[in-house]
Amino acid sequence: MILDDKDRQLIAALTHDAREPLVALARRVGLSRSATQARLARLERAGVIEGYTVRLAPGAETAGVSALLSVTLEPGRTCAQVLPALSGVPEITSARSLAGPIDLLLEVACASPEALSAVRERVAATPGVAAATTHLVLTTHWRRAG
Repeated sequence: MILDDKDRQLIAALTHDAREPLVALARRVGLSRSATQARLARLERAGVIEGYTVRLAPGAETAGVSALLSVTLEPGRTCAQVLPALSGVPEITSARSLAGPIDLLLEVACASPEALSAVRERVAATPGVAAATTHLVLTTHWRRAG
């Protein structure tokens, strides 16, 4: 899908504040409310916008456990082969393919250490995964969007 300037302005506005009212978004990008709503629907249908999220302030995650799981795949396996099995795990908040000895880096947010252990075991048991190593996050000092 080719994005025009209005699409990029709309995405930038949503990246800054995904809860901005539709009328305010329309005003910001210089379109009518209905044209803005139609663009949002088109961007969602095309998969450009996959969802809307909340960015937590540093320290706001203290009610749970955050971790990174470094995953090494079995020889001959690819991230594209393994990721579909992991996409349904709600505690995995991001998955990044890496260059080097680690194939995947999964960001995980769980309610408890026990829940983290269960997620780690599920990842380790996924066909194609050779090893999964847990790196407990002690402090998130800052996080940038995107």
